[in-house]
Amino acid sequence: MQRFVAGRGADEVLRVSRDLADDGLAVSLDHLGGDTRTIEQAVATRDEYLAVLGRLRDLALTPAVEVSVKLSALGQRIDEKLAYEHARAVCAAAVEAGTTVTLDAEDHSTTDATLETLLELRKDFPSTGAALQAHLRRTEGDCRELATAGSRVRLCKGAYTEPESVAFQSPLDVDKSFVRCLNILMSGEGYPMVATHDPRLIAIAEDRARWFDRSTGEYEFQLLYGVRPEEQARLAASGHTVRVYLPYGEQWYGYLMRRLAERPANLGVLARAVTSTK
Repeated sequence: MQRFVAGRGADEVLRVSRDLADDGLAVSLDHLGGDTRTIEQAVATRDEYLAVLGRLRDLALTPAVEVSVKLSALGQRIDEKLAYEHARAVCAAAVEAGTTVTLDAEDHSTTDATLETLLELRKDFPSTGAALQAHLRRTEGDCRELATAGSRVRLCKGAYTEPESVAFQSPLDVDKSFVRCLNILMSGEGYPMVATHDPRLIAIAEDRARWFDRSTGEYEFQLLYGVRPEEQARLAASGHTVRVYLPYGEQWYGYLMRRLAERPANLGVLARAVTSTK
């Protein structure tokens, strides 16, 4: 568990965050818990984020450490307005702590609501970012909408199993979509966050950054905690901003099993990651 998840509580994730920051890496904390079904659970998730952001501020770990938030964990399935209000509270705490928030992507049925929430949040918290999934057929259009000044977009392949009507099914088609979306983001005025472990896509991203004359401070790479740590170190040593997606919380087992169940190919990623760290 500890190879891919920081731990169960805030003390553990803050300790790992400090270690990563000391190694020259940026961090995005994710409190695990996307299965919120009650208002009480949503409030508890909000309060966890508020508490950890306060501690990040007190420990001077910001702005290197930001937070990632699933709107479902804040109550989106119960009441979208409730989730929005909770997200506002987290964004306000992040600003006070000197850092930012990124809204995580979930299954395709939540995309419209999540992007609508993003637009509302950005009116008062313009640094709020969002994740887009290249395997969804709609994502090129979403990239065009969000490739604007001040916009932060995390581009990933996508982990959820989706129907063919809304998502590309073959790995090759997903990769092609990723590159098309990457071109849109790199040529736009926003801040691309390239979230992939694929060596070929990382090399393409480095090439596109040069092509569109972006300095290393105008985009970043994002990789999961425990996955390809040598590549994380290489990219950071080359001058790139590298942000480690760092999950923690009591629902760690569900997180690991969900990643495997949603896309069995993730088993290969985790297995290679274990091999590379031995």
